[in-house]
Amino acid sequence: MKHGAKTSSTNFLNKSYLNQHCEITKALEVIGSRWKVNIIAYLLHDEPLRYHELKKRLPGISERMLSAKLKELEAHAIIERKAFPEVPPRVEYQLTAVGRSLQPVLQALHEWGAVRLQQEAREAVARDGGTI
Repeated sequence: MKHGAKTSSTNFLNKSYLNQHCEITKALEVIGSRWKVNIIAYLLHDEPLRYHELKKRLPGISERMLSAKLKELEAHAIIERKAFPEVPPRVEYQLTAVGRSLQPVLQALHEWGAVRLQQEAREAVARDGGTI
């Protein structure tokens, strides 16, 4: 729960109900942010990855946001963090079995997104009277 959220608010109650009773809402709670989806996708492609490798692949993400999203994914058992007792410290992130099980889901989202981008481009051309 976010700091300051009222547990009696209609928004909070609706969100709580949907998270407990709607499978899609629950799935989106776990992976539904631009950063989390991309972290998972990069780990599906190249794992394990170190913190700075993930940071490099996610232009625009702040240190604070990356740390927060990694902690959230770890709390949901999507990724695991492995710290090595070295100097300087080395930490790697990799998917758990649960995280790897998201591969067909993300592949389906990728395919849907590709089709949608093409549709939107065609619609823009038709609207603007130009070419792609």
